[in-house]
Amino acid sequence: MPIHINLLAESQALEEMRRRDPIKRAVWVGGILGVLLLVWSGYLQTKAMVARREVSRLEAQARAHEGAYKAIREHEKKLDEANQKLRSLQQLATNRFLTGTVLDALQHTTVDDVQLVHLKTVNDYETIAEIKAKTNSSGRLIPAKPAMVTEKTTLTLDARDNTGNGDPIIKFKETIGDCSYFQAVLGKTNEVRLTGIQPQQAGPDGKLFKLFTLECRYPDRTR
Repeated sequence: MPIHINLLAESQALEEMRRRDPIKRAVWVGGILGVLLLVWSGYLQTKAMVARREVSRLEAQARAHEGAYKAIREHEKKLDEANQKLRSLQQLATNRFLTGTVLDALQHTTVDDVQLVHLKTVNDYETIAEIKAKTNSSGRLIPAKPAMVTEKTTLTLDARDNTGNGDPIIKFKETIGDCSYFQAVLGKTNEVRLTGIQPQQAGPDGKLFKLFTLECRYPDRTR
């Protein structure tokens, strides 16, 4: 009877161990997976730390070069402004009003009984402010425009009609208008204008004469 009881108890113990084996395996697998997860998490954290250190290093380098970059950009801006001023001065020098050319042309516009007594040139300059680039309400970029100068030139000729009757005045005005130089510089819309005729008067020798004024307005030039 005792032998039978022992065999039954041993059989029950073996059966209990078989039932518990899958649980142990599941516990072991879960533990291994947990360890692997911890290892992988630590690896990712390590990579994140390395990446943050690299970002910090790059940001420090960028900050170190920021001052030099701003200085270079400022020098480039000043260089562009200087080049623009130089180009404007070159344009002004190559397109400036030349009195010598006018005097040469007047030598070929002489009229009998007309004496040129005074010549005056007036150069006025109107500045046009710089327009900076901006974006309008529709989102379109309006480009910048540099500062410019508009030159206005007026040539005034004071002359004397030695006949005193005024006939040579019209002839002198037409001769100036037909001169190739004045036709080239005045264009079709800027004609020679008679701006004044003084009353007839007598000179010290008793001869009658008239003083008159012609005006030539050159086209505006914007540079």
